[in-house]
Amino acid sequence: MDVLEKLSLAGLVPVIAINDAQDAVPLCQALAKGGLPVAEITFRTAAAEEAIRLVHENLPEVILCAGTVLTTDQADRAVKAGAAAIVSPGLNPEVVKWCLDHNVPVCPGTSNPSDIEVALSFGLKAVKVFPAEAIGGIKLIKSMAAPYGDMHFMPTGGVNEANMLDYLSFDKILCCGGSWMVPGDAVKAKDWDRITALTRSAVDKMLGLELRHVGINSGSPEQAMADAQKLANLFGWAVKEGNSSNFAGTGFECMKKQGRGTYGHIAIGTNSVKRAKWHLEQRGYVFDEDSAVIKNGKMTAIYMKDEICGFAFHLVQK
Repeated sequence: MDVLEKLSLAGLVPVIAINDAQDAVPLCQALAKGGLPVAEITFRTAAAEEAIRLVHENLPEVILCAGTVLTTDQADRAVKAGAAAIVSPGLNPEVVKWCLDHNVPVCPGTSNPSDIEVALSFGLKAVKVFPAEAIGGIKLIKSMAAPYGDMHFMPTGGVNEANMLDYLSFDKILCCGGSWMVPGDAVKAKDWDRITALTRSAVDKMLGLELRHVGINSGSPEQAMADAQKLANLFGWAVKEGNSSNFAGTGFECMKKQGRGTYGHIAIGTNSVKRAKWHLEQRGYVFDEDSAVIKNGKMTAIYMKDEICGFAFHLVQK
């Protein structure tokens, strides 16, 4: 799996300006604890190179990018320090060429179709859009994406927890970059718990995990109908009969034969099955790859391998 694919699965990239290199490791630990083992450490400060080196040496699992890279010298120093990818605010052909010559993933900044065409001439499949909100936000990106079907975008600049889903709901968005999870005053105060809380809040909202329905292993068509009718009568819902199950409203699915799970299954809706799967894997959960449902090239459902409380769990696309 390449770096850009990992960034896509992570969904969010915290953009960090480090003034004290010694803050880099505990800061990235706080981000990982909140659910994002990802960081873009910008070359806006003199501490950037050392910060990247320390994170790379102490937290090799962190997906580490160097940001605000303006020159080939900075790119070289960043990669030697341990950065796995280069991100820049604009499209500098010299920086892009250096990265390609050294097999380093690069995501240069763009703001218009001409920039995108230059990126395409280099064979790039993803670009940064900066400053995203100031130049038109998701409306601009959707307009620019139309002629460039293979290009994906990383909006940064003005993206925050309030508007990130507007971007992430568009399938041409690679991921979103933002600094709201790492406010400067929290870094200065070394308030790592606050950064963890802000990160967890952002990840939770991005994934949007919520209960969709409970599947009950009724065991036979007759029992499935009886169970569905009892549940429907209890809540005043309608019964919808299907080929393999009967639904009572949308909250209960009564299976006509033994399905997954000792007692049944629980469906968890999410804004992105593929992205939620990756995040849950970072928490130690394992999925049954053979159970994945793919529609139009997109994963729309997948089961976890292990039961919880006698129930199988699966993710479903909202």
